[in-house]
Amino acid sequence: MKPSFDPVVAAKLLADADERLALVIAQAGLCPLKPKGLGSLFPVLFRAIVYQQLNGKAASKILARVKALFPKERVEPGALLAIPEDALRAAGLSRNKLASIRDLAAKTLDGTVPTPAAARKMSNDELVDRLTEVRGIGPWTVHMLLIFDLGRTDVMPSGDYGVRMGFKKLYKKRKEPSPAQIELHASRWRPYRSIAAWYLWRVHEIDLSAKPSSPT
Repeated sequence: MKPSFDPVVAAKLLADADERLALVIAQAGLCPLKPKGLGSLFPVLFRAIVYQQLNGKAASKILARVKALFPKERVEPGALLAIPEDALRAAGLSRNKLASIRDLAAKTLDGTVPTPAAARKMSNDELVDRLTEVRGIGPWTVHMLLIFDLGRTDVMPSGDYGVRMGFKKLYKKRKEPSPAQIELHASRWRPYRSIAAWYLWRVHEIDLSAKPSSPT
């Protein structure tokens, strides 16, 4: 899918608004973010819950074992609620994650988790409020969905560890910045805060002593 924004325009606006961020933009180049093409929100959130607090390899194995319990390895909310708890636990899910995925399934069926069409019409804040009603889903998970799946350009995941560390290094902070500090600074990045976050994730890959130049 095509990006939901013009990366050249976004880079110029951000560089003009923030000379420190311009250092990153000049070396990292244009932001390649684009929406993945979201179908149901259920599989995205289901995967996020399974992966929580696990390294990628371990989470991938558990996810594969869980999927193997379903016809054609397609996990559906109704089928998930019908599978015995012991089978899901044997696949590697903790009790907390089992409770979370069952709550996700129930809230998908009752409409708390919106359809893709409904989600596209909702604001970022509305989606955060709605989806964090699901056990085990916090703002960070919703922010990642907004940025990477829905392609929203103005999301500030100020609670993300990579964003906080990038901000700390780029702006030479002695202490780890609070989400409130990042959000206050990020007001200058509107309407491309998601793009700015992508550049903050790149901070540790670039030379901050270099002079900024045009990213194009």
